[in-house]
Amino acid sequence: MPIQITRRQLLLSPVLAHPTFQLLMSSPTLAQTPERIAKFEQLAFGIFVHFGLYSLIQKGEWALHLHNIPQDDYFQLINKFTVPDFSAQKLAQLAKSSGAKYITLTSRHHDGFSLYNTKGLSQLDITKTPTQRDIVREFTDACRAEGIVPCLYHTTLDWTDPRFKNDWKGYQQFLRESVEIICSEYGPLGSVWFDGNWSKPDADWELDDLYRTVRKHQPDTLIINNTGIGEEGKLVHPEIDAVTFERGHATRPVIAPGSKVYTGEMCMTSNFHWGSAGNDFNMISPATVIEYLCRTRAAGANFLMNLGPTETGALPEYESALFHVVGKWINLHGGNQNPIYLRNLDPILGQEEDFGVHAEDADYLFVFDITATADPRASGTNSRGAGPRTFRGVNQKYTQAKWLDSGQELKLEHSSDGSTLHTTGYPYGTNTVVRIAKLS
Repeated sequence: MPIQITRRQLLLSPVLAHPTFQLLMSSPTLAQTPERIAKFEQLAFGIFVHFGLYSLIQKGEWALHLHNIPQDDYFQLINKFTVPDFSAQKLAQLAKSSGAKYITLTSRHHDGFSLYNTKGLSQLDITKTPTQRDIVREFTDACRAEGIVPCLYHTTLDWTDPRFKNDWKGYQQFLRESVEIICSEYGPLGSVWFDGNWSKPDADWELDDLYRTVRKHQPDTLIINNTGIGEEGKLVHPEIDAVTFERGHATRPVIAPGSKVYTGEMCMTSNFHWGSAGNDFNMISPATVIEYLCRTRAAGANFLMNLGPTETGALPEYESALFHVVGKWINLHGGNQNPIYLRNLDPILGQEEDFGVHAEDADYLFVFDITATADPRASGTNSRGAGPRTFRGVNQKYTQAKWLDSGQELKLEHSSDGSTLHTTGYPYGTNTVVRIAKLS
């Protein structure tokens, strides 16, 4: 049942005063949530794919803009875009093995180049390249064949179309006609993911007409429009189904009774760009991705983790390995039954990053920074070691607890101050980053 906590209790409690818990205090009920949003939240984890002409340069997806490449030179890349190693099937299989349930592909990025047939709307599309493949078609077909939900990103910003600067109304019409193609030609989509309105925050983007175009063809898709860094979690239009948290930490929406229910999605990349780059070795670890995934789900939001195919279209080696490691973590804790996929409507509150989630017949507690020892020389500066962890909101009918990763039984105590799980450390040579305990 929902926890009733006053603001005074929130401020005085050493457990509940942590910012994470303040963000978990409001949640829509199952009955209030549109089906498309409920289904999206159960997907939990997705792969973001940035792929385009910029992939051939190997300097990130903003290469044209940030490296001041003349447009005429840049679009000569169209004649070299053969991408012989791009395989939508391998991409979908990577998602499946990693535990990701959906993929969001850049159908058009800010350079104006499209991975789909624009049917004459633009000369900058994949049909003008030597490969002459409709990669969006290959992508959506492959996703469905592997049981992965296909989603499409589409830029609203365009660096190269002169109408973006000189004919705003004309550009908006062109944008809507482009979006109508991706929404009408490729079957049901999990989401349509817009990006670029932050480039002209005071402009009239004619969003009512744009979103009406999406809803006309995709009534069950989520409409997402990235508000960018610095505007995380901002709801900018009543048709938005998921607010964005670019490179941040998701927070739970505070939704007033009777108001539109929406959810969130946090997107992250392995480095400081989103495309492929040949000389970037500054990669985050699988442990960081696991922590981001769990923290995002604590706030009830989805986690979208990026990769950028190489100049030949091949899956990048490091990012592919990273996703495989995350998949092993998901499989260790139940695979498709991993509680990471549970909708977190009535959150269990823990200490620091710890949290829990209710299932129909069990509670699951996510415990961070467990180590064999709390000595930072051996375990890292973030380690809290083993020992008691206190949670609020645990169903007190549950009296048994065990780690999902090992089956080891744990001591569980209930009191007026909450429920205490007596955790144990890892055996030497084991560290799953976030441990999950099942209460039954």
